[in-house]
Amino acid sequence: MNDLLDAFQGAWTGRRRGAFRKMCAPDLHWEDPFCEEPLYGPEALADHAARLWEAFPDAKVEAAGERLSDGRFIAAPIRISGTHLGEIEGIPATGHYVVVHAVLYCELDPPREQLWRVRAFFDAYEAAVQVGVLPRRGSLGERALLALRGFGIGRR
Repeated sequence: MNDLLDAFQGAWTGRRRGAFRKMCAPDLHWEDPFCEEPLYGPEALADHAARLWEAFPDAKVEAAGERLSDGRFIAAPIRISGTHLGEIEGIPATGHYVVVHAVLYCELDPPREQLWRVRAFFDAYEAAVQVGVLPRRGSLGERALLALRGFGIGRR
């Protein structure tokens, strides 16, 4: 299990599109907060990763804690970091360094050799704050944004 996850993290950091085919099942199912819909297959995941590499050319993915597994399911805390130097989703480069902590919840394929179903959980709002496109939580900017959305400012 550790070798598989180490190789998976290495594929993200090493920018090796083809490496996803080795550790991901052909019918991989991937979800994360930045995917509008689930991605299917290693090639779709490689395309998703390539967008990250373009926007964050120095992106690193590394273990951020103990991995837990029952042999079929794995929970793996990771740390994703990098400098926003390229456009992503219409957001121009900001030059901000971003650090996001995430948990990968994985299910292995029936032979328990490859990643089959993977969901990445992380705080997309906090990532947007670090990039500089959303205001910090609790700030006047956040309150103004909520007021514009119709939630009002109100007293605390």
